[in-house]
Amino acid sequence: MIYPLPALLISCGSTPEEYNLFTASWAGTICSDPAMCYVSIRPERHSYEIIRRNMEFVINLTTEELARATDWCGVRSGRDYNKFEEMQLTPGPSEKVSAPIVMEAPLSIECRVKEIVPLGTHDMFIAEVLNVQADSRYLNEETGKWNLDESLPLVYVHGGYYKLGEKLGHFGWSVKKK
Repeated sequence: MIYPLPALLISCGSTPEEYNLFTASWAGTICSDPAMCYVSIRPERHSYEIIRRNMEFVINLTTEELARATDWCGVRSGRDYNKFEEMQLTPGPSEKVSAPIVMEAPLSIECRVKEIVPLGTHDMFIAEVLNVQADSRYLNEETGKWNLDESLPLVYVHGGYYKLGEKLGHFGWSVKKK
């Protein structure tokens, strides 16, 4: 019961005909050097075979504005729908993988699968981060850092989508000398 979790759109496919999106919350960072992450996927899902075959995917962060598309892509199958078209989302070019980014997402993380770990109901796709594309609207001009909070990220808690609340502090603020 570790919550909240990110509400993410995972894009996959090596050609426009096989491009697909699905919603995932069982995903995250697992290493900073080298940069690595994971996404856990049920083997019966349509995107599972696409990612397993291509060994690539893109993690696209979602926003309050993308809440409806995020939910819809989680309850509809790419076997039956072209999710990009249905949700009026734009597949964009990745720089290091074949899978598309979601142009409307504030941040897209291009990943190459290093290992697939069967865990039970889900398999964990452990991946190396090859590239990150960020919307310049959320980059701090002075520091070059990405301002996640300004993108109004969407999170998932026990079956519901939520926006984040007020910032309470930053790393190390509790021990900072005054």
